[in-house]
Amino acid sequence: MATDPEHPVVHGELAELRRRLDVAHARVEGGITLLSHRTEQTAKEVDDLSTRIVALEHTRWPLPAVAALTALGALVVAVWQAVGR
Repeated sequence: MATDPEHPVVHGELAELRRRLDVAHARVEGGITLLSHRTEQTAKEVDDLSTRIVALEHTRWPLPAVAALTALGALVVAVWQAVGR
C-alpha cells in the first residue's frame, strides 16, 4: 500500500478504524436479525388472530336473525295476551 509521505498512516489508527467498522457491522447485522425475527413473530401472531376472528365470526348469531326471533316472540306474547283476556 503506497502512502503519501506528507500524510503518514499510523497502523494503530488504521487497526482501530477497522475494529470499529467490524463492531458497527456486527451491530447492524444483529439488528437486522432481530428485526427479521420480530417480523416473523408478528406475522405468526397476525395469522393466529385472523384465524380466531374467522372462528368467532362463524359461531356468532347474526343480528337480523336475533331481531326476527325477538319480534316473533313479542308477537306471540301480544297475541296470547289479546286472546287470553
